[in-house]
Amino acid sequence: MKNEKSIRVVGIGPGTSRHLTPAAAEAIASSDVVVGYVSYVEMVSDLIIGKEIVSTGMTGEVERCRAAARFAAEGRRVALISSGDAGIYGMAGLLFELLENDDSAIEIEVVSGVTAASSAAAVLGAPLMNDFATLSLSDLMTPAEIIRDRVSAVSAADLVCALYNPASRRRRTLLPFALERFAENRGPDLVCGMVKNASRVSQEVWMGRISDFPVERADMSTVVIIGNSHTEIIDGRMVTKRGYKL
Repeated sequence: MKNEKSIRVVGIGPGTSRHLTPAAAEAIASSDVVVGYVSYVEMVSDLIIGKEIVSTGMTGEVERCRAAARFAAEGRRVALISSGDAGIYGMAGLLFELLENDDSAIEIEVVSGVTAASSAAAVLGAPLMNDFATLSLSDLMTPAEIIRDRVSAVSAADLVCALYNPASRRRRTLLPFALERFAENRGPDLVCGMVKNASRVSQEVWMGRISDFPVERADMSTVVIIGNSHTEIIDGRMVTKRGYKL
């Protein structure tokens, strides 16, 4: 980046060095300051030795963006990190909003990463082979009623759907609603899958019929992928047929 005042918003992927892109690794390695959520900072601990670290807990996104902007305004090389891809439910959009009317001329570079839907799909097989949607079931930013409307629309459209943030300790109602709505529109035998902690040592995988989905196992580290009418389990893998004539 040519601008002396700049921030790289870096997607670090699902949380292991194997899935960190070379561009993301370079952006972190070349920074003076790394800003991120506590758990994400821990994921790249081997890359940030000797750097200044600013980390906050959940709901500290605005604070992290403001800290990154302060350091960048001082001419420091800043990496603002997100899990997955920084532009998909990540920090990039918030930083652009925050600096929209800022007169400090800070340049923003978004460094893409492997998003959760991609990493979960790879573990399951090939469920995203045709048109698909992603929905977050977190109602921290989006009202629950809007989420329900979006779930209803996607479930009626026969789109494969990846559900981010399906449940937390407090929030347990939207995932059952989504499963019920998809089952109503596509039938109880609809194929779906779940990956928790994708690509990590603690990875857990489930796939089967939507009517058998283990709701109690889902949490914020889980991605749920719900198939369409052409999704099948082939040799133990979840596959959405694209329509090739074989």
